[in-house]
Amino acid sequence: MTAIWAALTAAAAVLYATPPRPRSARSLPARSLPTGAPPRRWQGLPWWVAARRRRADADAVLGVCDALATEMLAGRPPGEALASAGVQWAPLRPVVEAFHLGLDVPEALRRLAVERPGAADLRLLAAAWQVSHASGHGLARAVGRTAAGIRHRRRTRRVVESELASARATARLVCVLPFAVLLAGSGAAGDPWRFLLATQVGLACLVGGLALIAAGLAWIETIAGRAAPP
Repeated sequence: MTAIWAALTAAAAVLYATPPRPRSARSLPARSLPTGAPPRRWQGLPWWVAARRRRADADAVLGVCDALATEMLAGRPPGEALASAGVQWAPLRPVVEAFHLGLDVPEALRRLAVERPGAADLRLLAAAWQVSHASGHGLARAVGRTAAGIRHRRRTRRVVESELASARATARLVCVLPFAVLLAGSGAAGDPWRFLLATQVGLACLVGGLALIAAGLAWIETIAGRAAPP
């Protein structure tokens, strides 16, 4: 039984070692990064906690764009609409301060997009803000189109991620099958665990097999990460 539990623990460690790849880093083009290394938010947190916070930030960015478009279309000045959005989402307050101080609002939005991995869509809001002020076109309509574009991108992302989830699940199932075969062999009056854990050749096979499983899972995650939309 000790050998069985050891093997199962090793399998769980292999599966845990290959979490889903976050896409926030690859979705930021190099030209949008300010000089100096961006702060590493949530470093050391479990990947599922960081993923949940990224999703919360992405939802907040879409809510901010919707709120800005709605309030400016209703006739509120951009500064008041931005201040109201800052109350709705506290991380936006540095952008509100930049507006009131007469600083570059698009640059403040881009900086916030870098600092918060889930807020990468703020780059689109920054571009809409900058183009609107440079061209003289209505900021409210530009922000509204930005919100619609973000919503469309998120729908596409959800469709692609649902397709990738089945591929990831299949890969994990295939990686667990060797351990199921070993358990079946133990129940059929065989003793594969003694060979794997008590002989040098068996240990080499076990280590090599776990390494191949980890490499296969990493390969699947790499392919899925490249196929996923930014």
